[in-house]
Order: sequence, then structure tokens, then C-alpha cells
Amino acid sequence: MRLLLLITLALAGFLHAQETIIREVYDPATDTHVEVLALFTKPSSGGFFPVRVTLANNTKKQGSIELRFNASNGYGDNLTSRSSFGITAKPGKTVSRDFMVPLCSNATGYNSQIQINASLTGTWGDASGYVHSNREPSQPSVLMSEALFTPNASQLDAAQKKSLSSRYGSSDFAGKFNPKQLPDNWLAFSGYDSLLMTDTDWSDVPPGARNAILSWVSLGGQLVIYSSSNPTPASLGLPADPGFGCFHIRSVPSDLMLQAAQTISLVTSGNPVPTRAASTRDDYSSSWPLQHAFGGKAFNYGIFIIVLIVFGILVGPVNLFVFAKSGRRHRLFVTTPLISLGASIILIALIIFQDGFGGNGIRRVLMEVNPESGTNAAFIHQEQFARTGILTNTRFTIDPASFLTPAPIANSRWARFTKRSATGTFNLQPDGGKMNATGDWFQSRSEHGHTLTAVVPTRGRIERTATPGTMVSTFDFPIETLYFLDEAQQWHRAESITTGTPFKLVPIDATMASPALANEANAFANRNRYFFNQAKNRPDHYIAITTAAPAINTHPGIDWQETQTIITGPVLTP
Repeated sequence: MRLLLLITLALAGFLHAQETIIREVYDPATDTHVEVLALFTKPSSGGFFPVRVTLANNTKKQGSIELRFNASNGYGDNLTSRSSFGITAKPGKTVSRDFMVPLCSNATGYNSQIQINASLTGTWGDASGYVHSNREPSQPSVLMSEALFTPNASQLDAAQKKSLSSRYGSSDFAGKFNPKQLPDNWLAFSGYDSLLMTDTDWSDVPPGARNAILSWVSLGGQLVIYSSSNPTPASLGLPADPGFGCFHIRSVPSDLMLQAAQTISLVTSGNPVPTRAASTRDDYSSSWPLQHAFGGKAFNYGIFIIVLIVFGILVGPVNLFVFAKSGRRHRLFVTTPLISLGASIILIALIIFQDGFGGNGIRRVLMEVNPESGTNAAFIHQEQFARTGILTNTRFTIDPASFLTPAPIANSRWARFTKRSATGTFNLQPDGGKMNATGDWFQSRSEHGHTLTAVVPTRGRIERTATPGTMVSTFDFPIETLYFLDEAQQWHRAESITTGTPFKLVPIDATMASPALANEANAFANRNRYFFNQAKNRPDHYIAITTAAPAINTHPGIDWQETQTIITGPVLTP
């Protein structure tokens, strides 16, 4: 009996260690301590990992700490992302804050091992800890509530292991979370594909965290709610339109035991969009429409060969027989460096003349705006491709804080991040609603691809007017073309729409709308193409096309020559 108790306590400590990254007790007498708690037990393949830091300062002096995180990605990738966070507690106060730790996305065909190393320094000592996960790119990143995880984890892990295409994948089906402790930032969920919980769990989720989950769903997440009472989406407070994502309400017996095969199928084939990790790995490496639209660049070898030939002639025979001929060989110590310096200056000048400073690029944006959901927000997916010249600074700031990841593009002499060579340091530092980026996001004389996901505030919308057949736009930019599908499945079109000016819809045949919308869909990579195709055929919704909408800005030295934005959403009736 005593042995059983010891084993139970040991297992309980192990399970707790999976969630507590660091716990440092400074003063046992007053229980002054620092705790770094992982809000999810398994990091996702990319995105962010939420940690909750608690400082209990029961002393009479102020204390502060700094946490440094180093997230790395192994098994074929050599990627790192560093971030740091500081927190201070006044005497006799307890402070708790949530931080979003940036992760590295999978970029190759290998399995992805995400490891987060944490180090603590400051007033209350030094400590370290880590958390990790391992999964195949095709394996969904899933989160389950404690209520579902406890009775089902073992059988789901066993079934997951059998379904893996590689023995190197993780047998863990999902990470675990406490619904009462969920963070209120959608970035915490951005790297995950599916979120599973009961209706009781859903009612326990704090309001801020619930809004964050709904934002994540609008961006393409899959939310599954299990219940024994057959609730409706409305009774659960779910909006009628999930945006780019999806809701599932499933029956569950009172013991909360799930059927393993059906549950795995639900988060794989039941989620119509590929996993985010697989999309990052596969969508941009060979047939990315945006890269093809930007076009390639040939390297001008000829002029450099001429310079090198002239340099060889000057530094060799001319230098030896003219500048430092017999009897004056000592001049070689002067003429040779001067000739080399001159050649170097000429080569640098040619590079600057050929490539210039900064860079050029194009962007493609898919935006969902749904005021009916009760949010004045735009849910954005952005693809961008750029070719750089000489960069004097690689730092930049993203406003607002976004999910940003490098895309492994097609192999070329200009490409620095591909499936063959997925290396680099991609640091993101959350800071007051923004994101400071450093490292290898942009390098001189290179081609780069990125994807961004963001939620930005907006009051823009398309509304009906009192005059039948007319609408008005409140977006603060012009719209070139708008398509509208009414409840009777009739297509309409309008052009040259300006802010606040009513416009008239003209009925058109589906054979006119479908090819135009297919062209817009095919300009996106696979994941965003799916989102658009899913959204474009919703009755009483519009598709607006514009080149004037603002995008999420990254490096200020890039001249974005074209930004094409597709906006989807319902038409409102005032």
C-alpha cells in the first residue's frame, strides 16, 4: 500500500512537471516564489506557446525577473527563435502575467521536434526548464480539455501511434489544457489545428479566452464541443458563421469516453483544411502562384567575368612588367593592394548598381469581415514574396502582433530558406501589442517568402441602403470590383466603389462570376485558396477585390509594388 502511494505521488509529480516549466522558491518562510506555468502541455508546430508567469513577493523589497526563451526545431530543420520577457513585483504583491513565446514552424519533409528552453534570472535566483513535443507535419496539433484528456488520452495515443506514417512521429494525440486557465490572446491558439472540449468546459472558459478562441476559429481553426444534451450553436453562444473555420458539436456519453478512430478521423479528414505545419511545408516550395507572378531574376555573370579578367590582367602581367618591372619589384607591395582595392570597389559598385538598396515585392491578402459575429475585426491571411538588394538593417516591427512564419520557397541561387536548406534564426519579440523581428527574416540579395495571420480592428462593412438593389461601403479605401450572391443564388456585380457612396448591383450570370473568382482563388497558395473557395459561395455574402486596402507591414525597406486584397463577409441590413 505504501509503495502504491509512493508511485502515485511520483506519477503526480511527473505530470505536474510537464506543465510547470520553472518553480523557484526564494524564501520558503514567506512562500516568495516564481512559477512559470505552461498553459498547454504540448507546443504546436509553429505559432506561439502561452506561459503564465506568477511572482508571489511576500518580502519587504521589490523583486524582478527576466525570462529568456529559446525555441528550436530539430529533425531536418535547424531553426531557432529567441524571445525574452521581464516582470516586476512590489513588496507584498503577487503579479501574474501571460506571455506568448514564439515558436519555429516546420519547413522540411522531416518530423518536427519543438523544444522550448527557458532560463530565469533576477532578484530571486537562477533556474531553467524546458517543454517539448514531437510530431509529423501531417499530424494535427490538437488540444484537449482535462475532462476529455483524462479518460481518453491512453487509447487515443495508442490509436494515433498506429496511424502514423513514420515511426518518428509522436504517439501523443493531443496536449492538455485547463479551460479556466485559457489565455485571452488568439495567438496562443494560432499554431494549433483543433480544439476539443465539453460544453461544460466551454461554459468555464473566461470571456476573454472565449473571444480569442472564436477569433482563432474565424481564421481557420476547428472547434469541437462534446455534449450529452444536444445543444445548438446558438445556445452555446457560437456565431452562425464560423468564417474560415468550422464548429462541430458531437454527442458523448456521461463517462466522456470517445471512440478513438472517430476522434482521430474528426481532426484529420473531418477538418477539411490540411494541417498548418503541412501547409507551411508544402504550399510554397514548388508551385506558389505569388512567386511565379513576381517572376525570376537571372544573375548577370558576363560583366563580373569581364571585371575579373581585367583584374587578372592588371594584377598579373601589367603589374609585373609595367607597374613594377624589373628593378622595381618592391612596388608590388603598393600596386597589388591598390589594384585589389580598386577591383573590390568596382565589384561593390556593380552589385549596388545591379541590385540597389532595399527590395521589391508583392503581397496577396485574404480578409474576412463579419460584424454579425459581434466583433469589429478583420481576420487576415497574407502571403508575400520579396527580392532584396542591399539591406542596411534587418530589424523591423509588425503592428499588430501577428502569426509570422518564413515560407520555404522554390530552390534558386537567390533563395535562402527552402525545404533543402531550412536553417536560420527567426526571432520575434512581443511588445505592447506589436512584434519586433530580428534575425534572418530578410537578408541582402535574397528572395524571401512569408505568410502572416492577423486580427486587426475595423468598422468597415458592406450595408444595404433603403433603396432596393443598392448598397454602400464603409471601408476607408476604394473597391475596384464587388461580387454578391443573394439568397436565391443569383450573382450580382458592382464596380468602382468609393467610401460612403451608394452603388447599384447589376445581376450577372454565374458563368461570368465563376471564372473571375476562380482566377482570384488560384492566385493564392493551397491553404488560402481553400479558405477562399469555402467562403465565396455563401448566400448573402460578398467578395470585394481591391488594390488599395492596407496590408500588414513588415520590413520598411521593401517596396511592395502590388498588394491585392480579397475581402469576404456578410452584407448587413441596418
